[in-house]
Amino acid sequence: MKELNQKKCLPCTKGSGALSSQELNQFLLELGESWKIEDGKKLSKPFIFKNFKEALSFVNHVGALAEDEGHHPDLLLSYGKVLVELFTHKVGGLTENDFILAAKIDALYISNTAHL
Repeated sequence: MKELNQKKCLPCTKGSGALSSQELNQFLLELGESWKIEDGKKLSKPFIFKNFKEALSFVNHVGALAEDEGHHPDLLLSYGKVLVELFTHKVGGLTENDFILAAKIDALYISNTAHL
């Protein structure tokens, strides 16, 4: 099975729905404990930076990644912090795409933090 960060986000198909609680827990285990599921419908994680400039640069990198994946997170930028929230609007909850993008955002953070 491919790791989440090696998969590609796919458009939702007609009739596709949100993940079950069992599926959510399985995907969350793959991501790790730093991501939290809120109300069974939203995935969130804060990312910490030295200053506003680094946080803003990360937001821009996440934005480019989101465009490439065709799946867009909610981003809250503040001094030295970016809160990333993911959910699939179309289904009103979480899909595999949210976990794929979360894994790719983690990989982006790890690989680019020193370069931001």
